[in-house]
Amino acid sequence: MSKSLISIVTPFKNTEKFLPDCLLSILNQTYTNWELVIVDDGSTDSSYNIVAQFANRDQRIKVYKNPGSGIIQALQFAFSKTSGDFMTRMDSDDIMTPNKLEVLHANLIEYGQGHVAVGQVKYFREDGISDGFAKYENWLNHLTEFGTNFKEIYKECVIPSPCWMVYRADFIACDAFNPNTYPEDYDLAFRFYKYNLKCIPCSETIHLWRDYNSRTSRTHENYAQNNFLELKVNYFIELDYQTSRPLVIWGAGKKGKTVARLLQEQNIPFYWICDNPKKIGKEIYDVKLHHTNHLKTLINPHCLITVANKVEQKNIKKQLAELRLIPASDYFFYC
Repeated sequence: MSKSLISIVTPFKNTEKFLPDCLLSILNQTYTNWELVIVDDGSTDSSYNIVAQFANRDQRIKVYKNPGSGIIQALQFAFSKTSGDFMTRMDSDDIMTPNKLEVLHANLIEYGQGHVAVGQVKYFREDGISDGFAKYENWLNHLTEFGTNFKEIYKECVIPSPCWMVYRADFIACDAFNPNTYPEDYDLAFRFYKYNLKCIPCSETIHLWRDYNSRTSRTHENYAQNNFLELKVNYFIELDYQTSRPLVIWGAGKKGKTVARLLQEQNIPFYWICDNPKKIGKEIYDVKLHHTNHLKTLINPHCLITVANKVEQKNIKKQLAELRLIPASDYFFYC
């Protein structure tokens, strides 16, 4: 019986240093019925020539130049050239483990449509990864192990951009790469969540995620923190906000203020609580700040937690549990 075709879409720009390792890792996959649609987004180095040489040696690699500009238009164009029954994305500076496609495909076959297959990831860097990336990796892999990714979707992007696979029909139902919204990987994760796809648990590390100083996600303005917060607030209002319940912001730091401003821009009323004695009783953006005990006086509240400190987060979870509030239903962590 012939195996289903997997379409891999990959945008690239000035990654000549990393492309050979990336392409070789795809060529070495144990699952062999794939096509790589790889699109040059205006490289000024030898990246295109490197990919073209690989494409000349293997007809499964189809290289194009982006008729537009930017990652999203490159992804949109790449998708228009695909024909596979299954869709996945790869980044041109990363490395697949040999069994990556096989693991993702097998999980989708087992669970069927309405699911997104994900895998565990490992960051690597020539001079070692930072503590922040190590913590993100551990957090993301813990969610992936149990398939509980969407329970913390408002915290960070819970689907690694180059380590997922879905049925083509599900991908189209989720509007594929059509939205012109950055950060595009986080937006796609929210759309998987919006259309009620279920994450398949996975305990295998199948993707090596490269970090370096000039990586796009580190340097481009489209991936600035404010864009992430705006995306979170917009999707919360669309998917989880209940007008019948009092909405509460917990925390009045920089992120709390940004979330408050974004809610006000859309005329969403909210209560504001914190435990900072210098702020309690004062007004920010014409909203009075209350002590966290004020939450007890509200009937059936739901909360956006903007406190980043891990120790304080544990204390907050304890307080919310005492009020019998449920995570991912009654409260959502935004950091």
